[in-house]
Amino acid sequence: MSMEQLTGQWKAKRILQHALQSGKVSHAYLFYGPKGSGRMAMAEAFAKALFCTSGGDDACGHCLECRKFDNNNQQDMIRIAPEGQSIKIDQIRELQRELGLRGSGAKRKVYMIERVETMTLQAANSLLKFLEEPLSPVVAILITDNGQAVLPTIRSRTQWVPFLPMSSAEMLQTLTNEGLPSILARAAVQLSSGLDGAREIIQQNQFAEIRNVVIQLGKDSLTRFTAAMITVQQQFIKKDIGEDPQLLLSLFVLWFKDMIKFQAGRQEDIVYIDQLEWIGKHAFSRPVEGWVTCMEHTLEASKRIRSNVSAQLALEQLMVNLQEG
Repeated sequence: MSMEQLTGQWKAKRILQHALQSGKVSHAYLFYGPKGSGRMAMAEAFAKALFCTSGGDDACGHCLECRKFDNNNQQDMIRIAPEGQSIKIDQIRELQRELGLRGSGAKRKVYMIERVETMTLQAANSLLKFLEEPLSPVVAILITDNGQAVLPTIRSRTQWVPFLPMSSAEMLQTLTNEGLPSILARAAVQLSSGLDGAREIIQQNQFAEIRNVVIQLGKDSLTRFTAAMITVQQQFIKKDIGEDPQLLLSLFVLWFKDMIKFQAGRQEDIVYIDQLEWIGKHAFSRPVEGWVTCMEHTLEASKRIRSNVSAQLALEQLMVNLQEG
């Protein structure tokens, strides 16, 4: 994938594409920003562009070097990640040895270090010497959640590339581009702080089923109290559903938020978009304050479960509270 194909992070793209276009590529870059902001995807796309022979500001995707990169056959690309909890000095020494063996000819070489903030002091000092005397044309891409956690002497020798948290709309676009179900992605991006978390939620075995249970309870709790109580009792016999009541309650909060969004005319932001017709018919059955109260009851149920109240009992009480308004 090229940088232009990645969603969001225009500032990072501008910095990197300008470097490629002007021919002023730094010997080291520090990609910093929260997990799930697309740092790794951008690092991969930038590395691919560095090898590309088209001479543009992005990877062409067609030349021999791009094809080698796409097929994980780019011999001049080295990746380093923590071994256990940290990056150790032996890993940096091996990196230096590898680059030394591959020579310092005209062909560009790239190394990427994930979670660079986890380097031991010895590893960081070893890398520092390497950064002070770069083997042109070697390019380092250092990746971290927190740029301030990186050794100051390393920070000062790198070009900083900032990554901001992605908006829900950007995450949704990215996930749907990856082929994940849009209906599930709409909910997942509201429940996570980044792409990785959203992917993990969607990939949970019971996520789609829990979402369906929330829809059923959301409808029955307003108009069919007995049916809602039966649903709670039946679903908690299913072990997988009952083991994650907090996820169910978080999805329940989104259901009530959708009622408020509909009243505010923000239909495009509705999470349960496949239930738009039903929501449209019932959103005005309570005022905004009434839906806020429903959310408060749901959050109270979540708090009770964290206090070791039986999840089934807490949900049954929630159904009573929702019926009473």
